[in-house]
Formats: sequence, structure tokens, C-alpha cells
Amino acid sequence: MPSEQETGSSWKLLYRLGGLSAFAYVLMILAPLVLLIVAPQPPTIGGAAILEYIASHRAVYLAELICFVGLGLPAVVVFLALGVSLASSARSLAALGAVIGAGSEFMGLALASSPPSLNGGLMVLSARYASAIEPLRSSLAAAAEALQANTNAISPVGILTALGILLVSIAMTKGAFPKGIAMLGMVTGALGIPLEAFRDLVGPVYAAYGILLPIWGIVIGIGLLRLSRGSSRLSRGSSRLSRGSSQR
Repeated sequence: MPSEQETGSSWKLLYRLGGLSAFAYVLMILAPLVLLIVAPQPPTIGGAAILEYIASHRAVYLAELICFVGLGLPAVVVFLALGVSLASSARSLAALGAVIGAGSEFMGLALASSPPSLNGGLMVLSARYASAIEPLRSSLAAAAEALQANTNAISPVGILTALGILLVSIAMTKGAFPKGIAMLGMVTGALGIPLEAFRDLVGPVYAAYGILLPIWGIVIGIGLLRLSRGSSRLSRGSSRLSRGSSQR
């Protein structure tokens, strides 16, 4: 049978991909925030107003939509890498957190989850609105308002992602990562669950989670890249556990 060290080495590529994906995840979080500052933003109410905005700022709108929806892809790799890296120290929690976290991102990709003012369907309506005559424009504007209202409903995607972060971070306390990273993840996940559930009610308070999430992504990316080079605490911790078991 392969040794524990050989088994760990076989996952180095996944850890490296997980680390790089964490940085991609952070970039796709920060890019829309930069656009929030430098570019005009879509109105949050008014079907006609948002359709006219999209027609005038299609490139900005598309970039934000791609980032908000597409960040689920690197997030899946991050959760899978974390699940594998933590399996030797907290198998159940690591597996549960990875499954919930990755599953929420797959759900987000399937539902094209994004803020209510960002929706691929609105781009289609905008293109039709621009070339439509006035009676039809009123119907398209009403359809846009209905689509916004539907998107604005509470989505389980963000809540489950925060829960996945919380669970894998609790698993980190068993020794796979530095305690500081584990504590940061637990705070991020524990704060993210209620803030995602009541996002429309908490207002600016949601920014606290918005700040913690990319910071968590950066430190996780660094941790996974170190793990891919065999320099993390996980390898040393696993070796100590193996020696302790053999002595008993």
C-alpha cells in the first residue's frame, strides 16, 4: 500500500490548482468592486431604467455578471482541495464542508446566482427593448421588473457557501492549517450565514462579510500553495500522528 507521504504527494497538483483558484476567486470578487467605483452602476428599481442602462453600458454589465456568476468555478476547486487536505485530521467535517461549499457553488452556476440588478435574462430583454416600439417596450419593462423581483428573493447559495467555509474552518482547528487561518474562516463563515440570509435588510453591514471573504480567499490560496510544496503543517502533523500511533 502507498505510504501517507506518497498519498499526500499525489494531491499536490490539486492543492496547487486550489491555491491558484483561490486567487482567481478573490480577483473575481474584487473586479466588480472596482467597477462599482469607476463605472456607472445599474439602477435597482425600474424595469425601463435598467434595460436602458444595460443598452448603454453593455460591456461593464457583462463583466460584472461574468464575475459574479463565474466565481463559482474556482470556488469549487478551492473547496475540493480543502476537503482533501483536511481529510486526514478531520475527515467528517472536511467532507461535509467541502460537499456543502462545492455544492452551493454548483447551485449558483446552475441558477446563475447574482445580485438582483445583474441577470443574463435582463441582457436579452434589453436587446429587444432597444429595437421595440412603444407598446411592446412597456411589456418588456414590466418583464424586467418581474425578473428583478424574482432574482431579489433570498438565495440559499450564499448561505450554503458561508456554511461550507465555517465547517472547513472548524476542521482546520484539528491541526491542518495554522490556527489563525482557522479562526479567520470561522469568523467569516459565522458572519456570512446571517448576513447572506438577511442581505437586503442589513444594508452596509453586509460589507463586513464582503471584506472578510477575499481576505479569507487570499490566506487559503497561500496555504494551499504551501501545501502543494510540502511545507505546510499538515504534512508535519500527519507524520507526528503516524509516529504516535506506531509507538502505541
